[in-house]
Amino acid sequence: MLLSRTWAGVGLLGVAMGFAAWLVWPEAVPDTNPSAAAAGSPHSFVRSLAGTVPDGDLRAAQQGNLPASAGGPLTYAELKRLFDYYLSAVGEQDIAAITQEIHRTLVQSVAPAQLPSAKALLSRYLEFKRALVELEKNPALGGNAVQAIRQRFIAMQDLRARMFSAVEEQGMFGFEDAYDRDALARLEISQNTALSAAQKREQLATVDASMSAALRADREAPRVVIKVEDMARQMRANGASDDEVYRMRAKELDPQAASRLAEVDQDELAWKNRIAAYLSERSKVLKAQADMPDSERQAALNQLQQAQFSEQERRRLPAYEK
Repeated sequence: MLLSRTWAGVGLLGVAMGFAAWLVWPEAVPDTNPSAAAAGSPHSFVRSLAGTVPDGDLRAAQQGNLPASAGGPLTYAELKRLFDYYLSAVGEQDIAAITQEIHRTLVQSVAPAQLPSAKALLSRYLEFKRALVELEKNPALGGNAVQAIRQRFIAMQDLRARMFSAVEEQGMFGFEDAYDRDALARLEISQNTALSAAQKREQLATVDASMSAALRADREAPRVVIKVEDMARQMRANGASDDEVYRMRAKELDPQAASRLAEVDQDELAWKNRIAAYLSERSKVLKAQADMPDSERQAALNQLQQAQFSEQERRRLPAYEK
């Protein structure tokens, strides 16, 4: 299955209201067992990225561009998505290896004239991420009260302004900022003890009405997908074919989303088949080892699991072993 690492963008404050969720930058332990990635995966830089494709459509986007002298259009927002895709592997690989992998992808994805500017942007983005970690250590910016969160937001914006041009900042962070401002406005209302419940509802309705179309669409996206999947389940219950389900999803969402969801269906079916085969084999092992010591029986089960599943997949098995 090929899936994008992320489904839709969300604001940083909207996720966790604090620097801790913006970036955890540990001393990474390189993944020394790349063979554990999914067999045949087109992307197995680290185990957690196996079966995915890098985020960031560097060729299709047309706004928020690098200067024309850099070789034509290249969107800052898409570059950031690409950077974040690979940086999600921090902890499995070190920063040097991740940077090298991003450079390799940039060489394959952007025009040669754009490459120096794209690599320079990555360098400054990594510097920004490291600076965020240091900023998080400032005790004056701690706490979950709305004022502390707003101070962190302002401090982050000040930091960005020192590292990126206004065009770069808008392209890379404009949507996240809109998301964060919306989240802050809602938090301020919820934490305002001077407001009655009715007044809070009224002010939240005002915030809802002021949302941009892009932000509204992003907030509605999960509900839309849930609705579409409910429709798909009902269609299948009534005997609809995979092609009919695909055409419905393409109409309600778009062809790309319909293809991704079809891949999810295929992956889910493959997983269910693997689980069914495993449980059958597990039952045979338990029956054959019924009179053996517990240690030998468990060793046989461990061998069966290791032969059929990756380490990450094995963590899911207890839910099926009932």
